[in-house]
Amino acid sequence: MKNNNETEPPPLLIVDGANVVGSVPDGWWRDRRGAAERLRDSLVMVARDGLPELPGPLTVVLVVEGAARGVESVPGVRVESAPGSGDDRIVDLVAEEPSRRCLVVTADRGLRERVTALGATPLGPRTVRRPNT
Repeated sequence: MKNNNETEPPPLLIVDGANVVGSVPDGWWRDRRGAAERLRDSLVMVARDGLPELPGPLTVVLVVEGAARGVESVPGVRVESAPGSGDDRIVDLVAEEPSRRCLVVTADRGLRERVTALGATPLGPRTVRRPNT
């Protein structure tokens, strides 16, 4: 169902960058920043077109931590550099939007439980992970 209510913001899709990048053993550990940038760039299409069960546009936030801190935002994808734990920043982002539909992309069981308790819907990394991203 398309979001036709102009007063309602588009769904918020928060992506656990470290978890999604780490979900495929493609050498990401040699260039964590580059891997986060490639993921960010692949999320632009997701922001515009949405997901199979959730038409776009979506507000997409990529949360990065560690060596990926400092990755810049691009049109369509806001990048948040977590000052500490990426998981904690993701939980904070969900908590800041209590009445908005929030979806969190991660395979981290603990994080999935934390955001579910706040009303967000967890999704697995394959939801946004394309080959070579």
